[in-house]
Amino acid sequence: MNKLNVQHAKDMLLYVADQIIAAKPLLTEIDSKIGDGDHGIGMAGGLQKGSEKLLKTEEFTGVYQVFEIVGKAMLMSMGGASGVIFGSLFLAGAKGMEPKAELTAEEFAVMNQKSLAAIQERGKAQVGDKTMVDALSPAIEAMKVNASRGFLPMLVAAENAALAGVEKTKDYVAKFGRAKSLMERAVGHQDAGATSVWIIFKSMREYVETI
Repeated sequence: MNKLNVQHAKDMLLYVADQIIAAKPLLTEIDSKIGDGDHGIGMAGGLQKGSEKLLKTEEFTGVYQVFEIVGKAMLMSMGGASGVIFGSLFLAGAKGMEPKAELTAEEFAVMNQKSLAAIQERGKAQVGDKTMVDALSPAIEAMKVNASRGFLPMLVAAENAALAGVEKTKDYVAKFGRAKSLMERAVGHQDAGATSVWIIFKSMREYVETI
């Protein structure tokens, strides 16, 4: 696949939502060990709302709007820090962009880079803080390096980089959230938000493989 059109983007995000919803028990289990235990519920609920909004929308102004719809739905339905952060993952890079019927892999990488910048500006998290940024930042770097090769190679690289980032969170002391109070006791456990990022890129890769 060389370009992402509206139908592709819609179908891809519906597939992502299905995979996150299916992973709710896993995300809940991971988050229960060092967090509040509600990450899986929040992610599944937010993406369920995003799916419903997509399915109700009959006409789109372009590809960016598809991501905006999902991001806004997550932002409005999840609440709290997770809603802002994961809503921004889909919304921030697409918001205010000129409507386009299709996105190249390079444009998709730029959109995600903008989302990462917005997330870090709002949440202040850096790599090593045991957050979703530990998976998202290396995934975006992999996207930028591989974008010229097309969507599938780019997303394969992003998925692998995100998974490596998830594994590294096991070695980190948390700087944010409930896990922060656990200090060294959080070491050995992976971050739930980073795991969600990996599942999102894995799902995008799986969808693109079917095109």
